[in-house]
Amino acid sequence: MIEWMLVEQNETEIKIEEQTSQTGREQKSRGFWRDLIETVLMAVVLFLLLNAVTSRVRVYNISMQPTLYEGNLLVVNKFAYKLGTPKRGDIVIFHYQGTPTEDYIKRVIGLPGDTVNISNGVVQVNGQTLTEPYIAALPKYTGTWMVPEGELFVLGDNRNLSSDSHEWGFVKQEWVVGKAVLVYWPLDRIRVLTSQNLVHAAP
Repeated sequence: MIEWMLVEQNETEIKIEEQTSQTGREQKSRGFWRDLIETVLMAVVLFLLLNAVTSRVRVYNISMQPTLYEGNLLVVNKFAYKLGTPKRGDIVIFHYQGTPTEDYIKRVIGLPGDTVNISNGVVQVNGQTLTEPYIAALPKYTGTWMVPEGELFVLGDNRNLSSDSHEWGFVKQEWVVGKAVLVYWPLDRIRVLTSQNLVHAAP
């Protein structure tokens, strides 16, 4: 009788251990799937937030060389001008002539109310010569433009091989998609794009 009771007790203990082990495996499995789902949901939320604030743009032409080259991939801050206004020297992406399917990328040279004059390879804004270390070559064209309110005068850094405001006029601020802030491809060209100290009036 005692031996039978001991055998029964041992079998009960084994069953309890098996149930405990199975419960532990089930809890680990549930924990794994819960963590995985939470991670995926968080990644989706972050992606949606990032996509709402920024966009990714590929450079398709040579008009911004040597600053930007064909194939460069950029991050564009779509909220830059919802919280502020364009500054001289900003690199902006905009819908050409307001057409959403055709985006251009250029540098802001003239702001609303400015008078831009280009002659003898020199760009002047309101009578002050701009220092522009980023351009490919001095512009060979001439002209004078008065920038209307709510619009921008933009030029490509590759001045003589760029279709820009000197050919087709101004860009309405409402056409601007955002400000280019970062080159992230190719890897050897990763850098932040900043207008600070790039465009300023010479003394």
